[in-house]
Amino acid sequence: MAVLRLRRPGRRSGTRPTYRNSERIPGSPGSGTRQAPSVSAPDGRVSGGHALKLLKSRLPGPRGRATLLLCVVLACVLAASVPGSAQTIPPPPRQELDTALATGVIQTALTVLQPRTLEPHTAHQLTIWGLNGLTAIDPGLTVEDGSAQPGGTVRLQTPQGTLFSQAAPAADDSAGWARLAVAMAASAWSNSPAIRDVGQQAVIQSFFDELFNHLDPYSRYVAPAPASTERAARSGGTASAGLTLARQGRSIVVASVNANGPAWSAGIAVGMRLLSVDGRSVRGQQPDAVAALLQGDPGSQVTLVLAPPTGRGQTSYPLARAAVPPETVFAFSNGNIVVMRVTGFSADTAQEMSQFLDQATQDQSTDRKPDPHRLRGLIFDLRGNRGGLLQQAVTSVALVLDHGIAVTARGRDPQSNHVWAVQGGDLTFGVPIVVLVDGRTASAAEIMAAALSDHRRAVVVGSSTLGKGLVQTIAQLPDGGELFVTWSRVLAPLGWPLQGLGVIPQVCTSRGQAKLDQQLHDLGDGTFDQRDAVIASRAARSPLPIARILELRASCPAAIGSDADLDAARTLLETPGAYRAALVPMPDAPVAEAGGSAGGIDR
Repeated sequence: MAVLRLRRPGRRSGTRPTYRNSERIPGSPGSGTRQAPSVSAPDGRVSGGHALKLLKSRLPGPRGRATLLLCVVLACVLAASVPGSAQTIPPPPRQELDTALATGVIQTALTVLQPRTLEPHTAHQLTIWGLNGLTAIDPGLTVEDGSAQPGGTVRLQTPQGTLFSQAAPAADDSAGWARLAVAMAASAWSNSPAIRDVGQQAVIQSFFDELFNHLDPYSRYVAPAPASTERAARSGGTASAGLTLARQGRSIVVASVNANGPAWSAGIAVGMRLLSVDGRSVRGQQPDAVAALLQGDPGSQVTLVLAPPTGRGQTSYPLARAAVPPETVFAFSNGNIVVMRVTGFSADTAQEMSQFLDQATQDQSTDRKPDPHRLRGLIFDLRGNRGGLLQQAVTSVALVLDHGIAVTARGRDPQSNHVWAVQGGDLTFGVPIVVLVDGRTASAAEIMAAALSDHRRAVVVGSSTLGKGLVQTIAQLPDGGELFVTWSRVLAPLGWPLQGLGVIPQVCTSRGQAKLDQQLHDLGDGTFDQRDAVIASRAARSPLPIARILELRASCPAAIGSDADLDAARTLLETPGAYRAALVPMPDAPVAEAGGSAGGIDR
């Protein structure tokens, strides 16, 4: 249906009107137009009668009368604006700072942060950092910390003088520093329109923004509204049927079916036409609108009516909505080499990978027993994989590694220390593995690559990875917000840190095709060009100076993956001597002790 848009007379379509707090009448001083003459009465006032007579004489006829009427109306409006001639609308009531809530939020945050941050910081230092958030909102406010002096105070200054001054509490007194911070914020609230204008939530947000600017890149405060959304997502979020829809003409068709969802189990296939959802026709609607109809609470019922891609007939599919993790593993074979692209680590990634590995090994046998000699190699493509659930990465490692430490986490808080160990069996029976990485490979994906490399279970090919090797814990705050606090560093099985350094590949593809060809040629002769860089990176220990990190990463600069990565992987798997040469220089990896932890998540 066409929609008609009305246009104001005299205004060109598409031109936005300009609104001003006060408008100048044409001819007024500063307007750039000629002023109309005025006639003054003997007492100095403008004589209305003389002015109207003058206007009337200059604008005769109907046009003059119309202008006269306009002037009369304008005069009435101006008269109504005279003080006392009309009621004044009272301003909205002034919003006050909820000091009790703000104190609870900051005190809880300081209590959480003090024992858990990677490096120790006092409540004093954390609070001073956060109070600079007042200056970020109003540059006229300055926080001065005189606590180092005997009887020192913390002050809030303006160019006109001191707004607030209070004796500094003990350095580790979280409650005292929280009260001081809120008292200073209340003083700023009373004296700074800029502080009041942004509101309480923005003041709290600015406090944490400034505080976390001094910590790691991943610790953060999440305000109540987005925190509620993130909590729902972590707990499963909304449920759906597991379908991706598209529009074909006026019909809605199934573009893809998630193997983890109820639609897959019901037998719904790609290409089928969706006719209705719970008896409501979807013909002519947009795919996004129809997809919203498929969402609901976990376990709730939805009935879909679908027709085959061609021909007549329709079938009803009653489904129970479920939280559907995204598909993250996509596999294909190239001869006797299987490639698995892993796009992330969600709740079902290891299970998806296990199913593909089982199929790949069984397809190679004729007597229903796995025959590793028929499967020449396996490629895990982790390029662009930003990570996800750490436990899923560890479980994925366990699918191709008999036993050993997968990853270790170390922090100041005893509860942050974990050793994730694997013990079970290699589903591939030792088939050679190549792991592809690039500059976007991060977090849990780096953990998988590092574990397989350190245990000499795989050769890593590509470029230096992102270097995200930190684990966060989540704390709830009284305002409904959340703190994400980095509390441990991730260490590879050989003890080197992932944070900042990343995984340095054994075969580097980011320095040009000529150097890549030379590396592969030399590996075929038993010479490992990346030997020194790889061994040096695996021998690194935390904390690493930035200069040293840059030096190690320069051996294979981070880059976005290309076809050269996959070609190099195939060459290695088809040249056993070159593959073995890339594994040789790795030192012996430690074996996990009994009782190693197998839990934990990382985002």
